[in-house]
This record gives sequence, C-alpha cells and structure tokens, in this order.
Amino acid sequence: MKKVTLVASMLIAGLCSGIVYADDGLDKAIKSEFRQAKNASRDIYRHPAETLTFFGISPNQTVVELWPGNGWYSEILGPYLAKEGQYIAASFETQPATDTPGNKYRANAGSKFETWMTANKSLFGKAKIVTFDPPHKMELGADGSADLVLTFRNLHNWASTDQLENVFAASYKVLKDGGVFGVVEHRANKGMSFSSGYMDQTEMIALAEKVGFTLDQSSEINANPKDAKDYTKGVWTLPPSYALGDTDKAKYQAIGESDRMTLKFIKKAR
Repeated sequence: MKKVTLVASMLIAGLCSGIVYADDGLDKAIKSEFRQAKNASRDIYRHPAETLTFFGISPNQTVVELWPGNGWYSEILGPYLAKEGQYIAASFETQPATDTPGNKYRANAGSKFETWMTANKSLFGKAKIVTFDPPHKMELGADGSADLVLTFRNLHNWASTDQLENVFAASYKVLKDGGVFGVVEHRANKGMSFSSGYMDQTEMIALAEKVGFTLDQSSEINANPKDAKDYTKGVWTLPPSYALGDTDKAKYQAIGESDRMTLKFIKKAR
C-alpha cells in the first residue's frame, strides 16, 4: 500500500508535473533514527521524499548513486533498498595514483565512507561499493543492470576535470531501457562559470540528450529564489559550507541552501 502524500513544493510550483506520492517504506527510511541528526536537519533544503519520489524510486530497484560523499542520501537509500533492491555506491578512489589535494580529500572521504558502510552492513542488504574515478575507472556495473542512477550536487566537480560527458555516458550505459538518470545540481544564471559551483540547466539537458537521454520532466522541488548566486566564494558561501566563516553568517543562513535544478532523464529503448 502507498501512503498518499501530496508534495507541498509541487503545490508551490503550481503542480508543474502533477501530484507525486511517497511510499511508506521511503517515509520510514527518511524518519529513521539511523540518520544523523545533522543530515535530517537539512531535509527542509534537500527534500528527500519529494526528490526521490519525483525520480520514481521503488524499493525493488537497483539504484546507483554517483559520488555519495559522506553518505547523506546513503542513509536513506541503503536501508530503503535493503530488503528487495540493491544500493550501489559509486564512491571515490581510495588509493589514487597521484597525491593532489583533491585526490587526498576524496581518498580520505572514500575510506571513511567504506568504513561506515561496513559497520552498518546489516542495514544495507546487498549494497556494495564500486570505485568511480573518471576517467580512470568508469564502470558502474554491467550494461543495462540499473533502474536508477542518481547524482546530487556533483556536476561542477566533473566539469572542472572535463569529465562531465564521460560521466553522463557511463550512467547511460549502466541503465536498463526505461531507466532513470536523476540529477540535482546548483543552478547557474546564464553565463556563470562552473568554478562558482553552479551549472547551466539548459547546457546540462543538452549534454544528457547528446549521450542519448531524453528529458522526461524537470521540477522546482529544490528551487530557492532567494539565492542570488553572486558570492565571492561561489555556492560554498551558503550553508552548509559557509566559506566565509562567521562573516555575514546570519545573512546566508536566511538565504538557505542553493537554488537547484532537479532533472529526470529516461533511457528510452532504441
């Protein structure tokens, strides 16, 4: 049975894509005490129930999450998929060939994530980790094996190394026909550089279509009209990063987290 949950943000957006519902299992995973309080406190900005429901998630799917970072969505996805489905974390390279600051940061985060997943394996069912390190390690799983590939606020990272098209292509390859590529990313104003952390929505749609995807729907679930996007430290000025420290912190708290695009692409049968 599904619990009928009208997504409030869809009402605000004028029911742009119709009524969306969340199932009881997802609701339970989101409200679980397993989630860290600091993560759950950000639900008002990240809207996990509405976002995952928009992408069409169900508990029997194979779901790949690209670069889960510290596991904000993993806390929800792992337990939710544990019984009937499978969560696959496409995480950082923990043994990089070169010792750059970026590689060192990702290796450390990836190692912590692996330790955390191992410690909680009883809650994650058949969940597993694969190393995803564009362009060196690009395999997300067997071709046509995933129902859903998700990425949250990562596109600017891959753009900075000119790997964005490769990432989109790898996502397309692992998805089944009819599978969904779900994207959430900081949304740029026209002409902004990816170095700001924001990405152009029109350009992201065009790139996804270039590798074979079809845009099914876009949503304003994660929009924030208060985000001026004109900060000297880019998107990291806003919470949760607060790149300026305590300088004007109350101002940035009042703005909240970034304005974000939420895009649902489909891999259609050829």
